[in-house]
Order: sequence, then structure tokens, then C-alpha cells
Amino acid sequence: MAWRIGVDSGGTFTDVCLFDDVSGRMEIWKVPSTPHDPSEAISAGVEQGLENNEISVGDVAYFGHGTTVGTNALIQHKGAKTGLITTEGFRDLLEIGRQKRPSLYDIRVDKPDLLVQRSLRKDVPERMRHDGTVEHALDADTLRQVIREMREAGVQSIAVCFLYGFMHTDHEKLALEVLAEEFPDGFYSASHNVAPEFREFERMTTCVVNAYLGPIMRTYINRLAQRLTDLGVAVPAHLTQSNGGVISLEQAAELPVRTILSGPATGVVAAQQIGAVTGMNDLITFDMGGTSSDVALLEGGVCRLSGEAEVEGYPIKAPMLDIHTVGAGGGSIAFIDSGGHLKVGPRSAGADPGPVCYNRGNDEPTVTDANIVLQTLNPEYLLSGRLKVHQELSKQAIGRLADRLGLGVTETAEGILSVVAANMARAIRVISVQRGYDPRDYALIAFGGAGPLHATRLAKELEMQRVIIPRHPGILCAMGLLLTDLKTNFSVTALSPLDKAAAQTMKDAFAALDAQCGDWFAAEHVAPEAQGIARSVDLRYVGQNYELNIPLPAGPVGPDTVDALYAAFNAEHQRNYGFVSEGEPIQIVTLRVEATGGVKKAEFPAFPDAGHDASGAVVGKRDVWMSEVQSFVSCPIYDRAKLQSGNRVAGPAIIEQFDATTVVPPGMTARVEPHLNLIIEVLQ
Repeated sequence: MAWRIGVDSGGTFTDVCLFDDVSGRMEIWKVPSTPHDPSEAISAGVEQGLENNEISVGDVAYFGHGTTVGTNALIQHKGAKTGLITTEGFRDLLEIGRQKRPSLYDIRVDKPDLLVQRSLRKDVPERMRHDGTVEHALDADTLRQVIREMREAGVQSIAVCFLYGFMHTDHEKLALEVLAEEFPDGFYSASHNVAPEFREFERMTTCVVNAYLGPIMRTYINRLAQRLTDLGVAVPAHLTQSNGGVISLEQAAELPVRTILSGPATGVVAAQQIGAVTGMNDLITFDMGGTSSDVALLEGGVCRLSGEAEVEGYPIKAPMLDIHTVGAGGGSIAFIDSGGHLKVGPRSAGADPGPVCYNRGNDEPTVTDANIVLQTLNPEYLLSGRLKVHQELSKQAIGRLADRLGLGVTETAEGILSVVAANMARAIRVISVQRGYDPRDYALIAFGGAGPLHATRLAKELEMQRVIIPRHPGILCAMGLLLTDLKTNFSVTALSPLDKAAAQTMKDAFAALDAQCGDWFAAEHVAPEAQGIARSVDLRYVGQNYELNIPLPAGPVGPDTVDALYAAFNAEHQRNYGFVSEGEPIQIVTLRVEATGGVKKAEFPAFPDAGHDASGAVVGKRDVWMSEVQSFVSCPIYDRAKLQSGNRVAGPAIIEQFDATTVVPPGMTARVEPHLNLIIEVLQ
């Protein structure tokens, strides 16, 4: 046997997916997360998963995981004490930022906290011109003195970002050499290694975020590596990047900024594969966990890859899947605001103490408590009996809110679910309606521990006609780790006109980028037959502020390449903005490559049709609140593990499994497709 293990470390639960390459057998396991040290829950989950399924640790052939360690450290401002070294006269660039204001008319808007206080932002004499020539050589003596001052101030990490450092890297490389001598035990990063692209503010913030997260991620990775070694896991561990690929722990420790969306990215990867096997490639993903919900749009089976994003107010220049996150999860706390209105989130009860029904000391009602009261969730236990819950405690907590609102307990619980559904619908409109896509043209694929529970309610809010529930929705992000390739991205800014002379410029630049890919393939031990490289170019009309990314045509770079890029850019500009500026010169901005190391992936087997009758999967009944009829309805309870290909379940019904609960409301029906995914549709 050759077992592949994927682990998704979430805010509430840590999910483990085990897949046997030989037999196709798949097993899943969940344990409560340990926010104080996420590696503890990962180790415990892997150990318990192996023991309970009688799998030898010696049979483990692959280990990959996704984590929110970096994300949480940035959101909660719990990163390392960081210093910044930059060009003389530019130390306040980090604070000044751009003139653009995201909330122009909000007089109460707060700017994000600075990750480097002014006293730790140091400038040194040096100056590089825009063409890469040196106007003023770096003063190494001043640099050395600045580093010593920072070290004495107690910094743990230092970011180096010089003006035009991406054009000519000698000054930043010299700074790294001096740092190695003066700051050997600290963490440091240079902008040309982190984001070698123009736009100095975004390059600086990305480098600073990388340095801010570096010591935190390095400590976490060292702990995890040691725990895995103690377990006997001998294979190299991998970590998910924001672009949906995985990298080694060593590279993740050096570039933690690339793991900001580590957790949710693999869920999107798995959703792509499920869309492919079900023949539904236009999807909106809905990943609802205990703390937050992540949504993304896939058109033609592809999720848009962004080269720049804003995370908690900080611009990040790193390749990321276009995922939008809101603080709406099963553990999100319901409360009454100063105006007397019911609100839900973003505060969460997390894994500890968790919802009120866990009886671990929390007395503030959560979304999970509302579902326990309405009995959409089993009011006695979760996780197939492993987790006992206390419905009476949930009723008492929601009752306190109900008294203040002047409503009944049931109405208040229903109100909590309605509010959280509205929050999630708003997030989906951000990635669809606001970008010109109609969600009614897409299927909603719901996963995460709480996704299937709320999926049909959300679909009705958005007038979507079809919902897909994966076979193992609660651990889909962990499963996605077994479906993704090794992946990394390299880029270089090369501002030049898109003309015939540009062919040689692109040829030389791509040759240098291909060499970086070669070094990465060697470091990751990627076999030649598994290597892949995709090239693209960021283009814009001269004078524009932002670019469009255009794939490079296949074949050698030459004059025909320029013509093809010119036509492709105009077509993409027409699609995005509705017009083309005929005759306007086009400018090359940044050249990009994505290197991929193909790995063997888990597959979704197809099962023979067993007919429509699903009565053999019924395991009981209970009264469940259905918002469609505004009352409790006696619903059959189906065991998801007993449903077979071809079975159909008419609503109202509840489908339970170890890792999730699915609600099929009145007026909808669920069918089991050949790969055992549920397709829930509105009755016509």
C-alpha cells in the first residue's frame, strides 16, 4: 500500500484525508484544532487516523497540509517584531501608501495597523535609477550600524526593500550578506526575492508581510517537522500555497507570504476536479467552516489567478486564487448591536471553548447553536456520536437574545440563520454580480463542515437552481491536497514597448525565468516528465495604471509572438472593459512563469446505478424547522454512507454523515450521481 495524507488545519477542526494509491480506498478523520499550536492537532489527527484505520506509518508515501497560521498571525497582528531597511528618504512610504482610498466617504474608517513602527524603519544612503544603473552606491558602514541598532531594539525580523531593487539586485544582495554577518539568528527577506516587480509600495508591503510572518511560520514549521518525525513519517512534508499548488516546508518557511490563503485554496482545487467529473464546470464554491466562509467563482472549470490582492488591508504581490472570505462560520457569535439589531460574526467561539452546546464554558450563542435548536443538526451528538452536544444550553443562550429582541427562541434561531445567509450571499455577489457574472448561471458547490447545512438556504437567496454536495464535504480542503501539483511562480518586470524589438527582450527574460524554474525543479526533485512551465505577459496601453495578464502563445518567441500578444490583449481588453483603443501603443510590464511538478493524484471512482429507491439509507426521523413552511416538519434522516449511485431523496429530508449534515428542503430533490456526489435541484 502507498497512503497519501492530506491535512487541513482550520480554526475549529483539523481534517485528515487518507487515500490509498493502490486500492483507491479513502478514509477521513477529524480532531478539534489546537490554536495555541496547530501542529499539535495535525500530529494527533494523523496519529489517530492511522491507528483507527489500521494503517502503518511506514506505508505513508506523501504528506501535504494547508494551514491558517500565517493568515491568523496577520489578521490578529501577532507577527514578529519587524524592522525595515530602505532607500534614504523613503522610510515613510510604508505609512503613506497610495492616494487611493477604498472607503472615500466613510469618516470613521480605520487604516490597517502598521506592521513596522516608525522608529524601526531605517533608511540608508543608496540609490538605483529606474533603468537599473547605480546613482549612489550602498553605504555598507551605515547599513551595518542600522542593523546593530535594530538588533539592540529587539527586532526578530528585518525586511529590505530598496527603490528599483527589482531592476538591479546588487544592493539588496549586499544587504543580505551584511545581515548574515550581523543578524545570523534573525529572519530577513529582500524584496527582489519576494516580489521582484515594479510598484514600490506594493513590493514593500509584500516584503514586510513576509518578514512579519517569517519567524512565526518558521517556528510552526520546525514544530510540525519534529512532530511528524516523532510519529515516524519519513516522507518530505508539503504545504499549500495561495495559488493552489504545494511547496516544500523549506520554501514555505522562506516565503510565508505565499501561504496567506493556504487553507481555502485546496478546497477550490478539489471543487475543480468534482466539477470535471460531474460535467458542471461553471461553479461558485462555498466553503463554510467553523470560523469563516470562503467563496470563489470558477468559469469553465478555472478559478481566476490574481497576481496581487489585498489581505486585511495590506496589498500583497503574490499569486493567489481569487477567493473572497467573510467572518461567517458555524462558530460565529450572534449578538445584538448598539442599535438593537441582531448581528452574526465576525467574532467566533472557535474550537475552544466552541459553541454553547459543547458545554465548555461559552455562553454566547453561535450559528451552530441555532442549528441545534432548530434541529437541522442532530440535537444529541455530532461527528457520528464522537461529540456530545447539549440542546438545552443552546436554547438558554438563544433565549437570552430572544428576550432582548422580544421574539421567541425558535424565531431568534431562524433569524440567526437568515442573517448569516445574507452575509454569505453578499460575499458571493462580490465575486459574481459585481464582476458581471450572474450567479443563476452557476451551480453552487458547498463544502466545509457547515457548508452543506446552509447551502440550499443560500442558493434560494441567490436564485441558484442547483447545489452540489461532494461525497466528503467536511474534509474537501484536506482532499484537495491530494489533487494538487507542486507549483511555484517566478516573475520579472521589464517595461518596454510591445513592438518587433520586444521579441528579443521577452526571449532573454523568459530564458532567465526558465533557469529559475530549472533550479526549482532540481530542489523539489521533480522528474523531467513531470515538469511543466506556463508563460504569460502583463500588458497595458501606455499610460494605463493596471495590466491584463495574457498567456504567451506556444512555441519559440519571435515576431509572430508579438502579433499574437497584440491581438490577444485587445480581445481581453474588449471582454473586460467593453472597448479597444485602436492604434494605441501597448506596453510590456511584467513577464511571468508558473512551474508545475505533476504528482500522482487521488481519483474519484464511478459506481454502477442502484436505482432511485433510497429507503435503505433511512435511519430515523426527527422534527426539523423548515423556513419554507415556518414550522417544524417530521423529516426522514438518511445515512449518507448508505446512499448509492442513482438514489433520489425528496425534500424535506436530512442527510447525515461523519463530517457534515445536508438539508434538503421542501420543493427540492437530491440525487446521487455516479461518483457519489449529491446534486440537489429545484423541482420543476
